[in-house]
Amino acid sequence: MNPTLRVPREETSLRQRTTQTLRTAILDGVFAPGQKLSERELCESLDVSRSCLRESLQHLQAEGLITIVPHKGPEVTSISASEVRDIYAVRASLESLAGRGFAEHATPAQRAALRAKLTELQALDPQQDRAAVLTLKNQFYDILLEGCGNLVAGQMLKQLNNRVTVLRRISMAQPGRLPRTLREIGAIVDAIEARDADAAARLCEEHVRHAAESVMQSMHA
Repeated sequence: MNPTLRVPREETSLRQRTTQTLRTAILDGVFAPGQKLSERELCESLDVSRSCLRESLQHLQAEGLITIVPHKGPEVTSISASEVRDIYAVRASLESLAGRGFAEHATPAQRAALRAKLTELQALDPQQDRAAVLTLKNQFYDILLEGCGNLVAGQMLKQLNNRVTVLRRISMAQPGRLPRTLREIGAIVDAIEARDADAAARLCEEHVRHAAESVMQSMHA
């Protein structure tokens, strides 16, 4: 085997851990959109080399989470109002397909798992467990995509997931948004359990539209 194709395992693992740590910090709101990042401070905090950090930043740039500004350095990517509209328009169409597909194709175990995840969400105190709400909501969508029977729709939604998670944090911070969210996804689960694919598709699209409206209100506040 050509020795140039060998991967240094320890370095790869360190880069992966660095990338995941930074990704989690951005998705959890530790770093805010538009915030400038100091490479020196990040290297000291993460205890990694500058080359390792830069490779991780490049990976996050490819995911759309980091923007590397020439002569200024990295910053957390800001999402413009027009990009928000575009992201949610695509998400609405894809989630509508996913909801319809899940109603038509999901197994009894997958339907039960979706209901159980909704029950977990309903049991949380949103004032104390906002991070847990976001985690469970991502898990809810993981179940939905796994059982929707549309591999392409699932893959495309997963590609959007990082930016959607950032926007979901903004949306969920709006007063009254979480109770409304629970009602909306509760209606989606009811339609799925009734095997009403048309209703599930419509309710998924409406839920995304309401989330988009919440984000836009926050951006213009």
